[in-house]
Amino acid sequence: MLKPRISLFIIAKNEAQRIAACILSARDIVSEVIVIDSNSTDKTALVCKELGAQVFTRTFDGFASQKNFALSKVTSEWALNLDADERLSPALKEEILSAVQAPQTAGYYLPFCNYFLGKKMRFSGLNKEKHLRLVRTAKAHYIGSLVHEGLKVDGPLATLQNPVNHFSYDTIEAYFTKFNKYTSLAAQQMHQNGRKFCLWLVLLTLPFEFLKRYALKLGFLDGIRGLFWASFSTYYVYVKYAKLWQLEQDKK
Repeated sequence: MLKPRISLFIIAKNEAQRIAACILSARDIVSEVIVIDSNSTDKTALVCKELGAQVFTRTFDGFASQKNFALSKVTSEWALNLDADERLSPALKEEILSAVQAPQTAGYYLPFCNYFLGKKMRFSGLNKEKHLRLVRTAKAHYIGSLVHEGLKVDGPLATLQNPVNHFSYDTIEAYFTKFNKYTSLAAQQMHQNGRKFCLWLVLLTLPFEFLKRYALKLGFLDGIRGLFWASFSTYYVYVKYAKLWQLEQDKK
């Protein structure tokens, strides 16, 4: 029996420093690598091409749209999605090769092992994270908005046991580089959805956001990184709403 083919696809922008490790972590189990490059100004496209990837340049217009475009380029029965800062663990690769031979399953959730500022986060709400990343290509499509895309799959789903290693932010500077982009996209999406800025909602939300991550989700057990993660995540919410307020002022 022929083994099912798997394609890896990645959407990226200015990821020349990290994307090679992502591709190399999966290259021995996939038949093709597809990269959708959002007009990078560094050597992202060159690095990917040197590793044998097919690179398509497409202006970013939302995560769901970018990933649906990527799916349209996949020629394999199965599609595996990773971000440039994610790596397959060796045990997960073996598990994937076995999982794609299941005749009925249409997709798999992959557990995530998250690293922040160079260290594994064992709590803070990051220890039980999983995402739907491996799907039968013909049975899947993305739905959603500028920020929060969802993957809709026609068929039964299952969860694998071994993790994707996610090296999210090596430095505080890297965190806030993405922070600015994502808070802007989140504010734009709220504005498009008709959400209105409410000072009282913000004042009530911020303390809960911090306590949820630092206390309820045991972030304090992650030491100083847990404190930073809870603080930065709370600040994310604050800035997101501040940018929504700014959009409303600009419209007046």
